[in-house]
Amino acid sequence: MLGRAGQAQEYGLSYTRGLPLMKEPALTETTAAPAVTGFHHFSPTVSDVEASAQWYERVFGMARIPVTFPHYGAEEGGYAVLLMDARSGIAIGLHHHDANPGQPFHESRTGLDHISFGVADRADLDARASWLDELAIEHSGVIDADTPLPYSVVVFRDPDNIQLELFHMVG
Repeated sequence: MLGRAGQAQEYGLSYTRGLPLMKEPALTETTAAPAVTGFHHFSPTVSDVEASAQWYERVFGMARIPVTFPHYGAEEGGYAVLLMDARSGIAIGLHHHDANPGQPFHESRTGLDHISFGVADRADLDARASWLDELAIEHSGVIDADTPLPYSVVVFRDPDNIQLELFHMVG
């Protein structure tokens, strides 16, 4: 059985006790890829934009931007509603497509499996689980795992059955 350092190396991650896990930089023959600065937005297609907007506003405390956004390259086929979290800068764009018959999401189809939002520490997961209880949103409770790497997570689903996670990497 591999320890944390061995597991980290197996997945191409560097691990130093007390420091976060980091992916070793991928190098091409000429240069390294430009750095990604962080997560900006998540844009699911939903069956009911208004119901989903109200749900995401309630669950994540996000504010709705009071305009709709056209789909790039398919401006006539639908629109998106944008929600923002002023504290983190994270945005969620809820998309309506005229061609969407309203079928629920399922992660076994090609496309998104789930989206995971990071939290600062393990205690934040307990607080979020309590918040989801107050909102009567079914969730997994806090799950603490040790393999393949130590982490804690709360799993729940949005109104279209998209799996969402609140995630803390133990380090």
